[in-house]
Amino acid sequence: MADYTVNAPRPRNERAQTWEYRLYFSVIFVLALATGLITWSWRLASTGRFPATGPIGRALKDAHVIAPIIFRS
Repeated sequence: MADYTVNAPRPRNERAQTWEYRLYFSVIFVLALATGLITWSWRLASTGRFPATGPIGRALKDAHVIAPIIFRS
């Protein structure tokens, strides 16, 4: 039988929601949004089709990936 007082399951890894994290996240989001809009419009003009993800979704995804890397080191 498992002793959960000693071997308790680890809590989920949650991102720190400090002002510093939000500042880095917002800066990264704005930069990713600017490049995402340029890339999205270029792909739309060159292929004539909409890309799979929009510029806001892509920028959010990039910011969610890059911001925790800054705090990991």
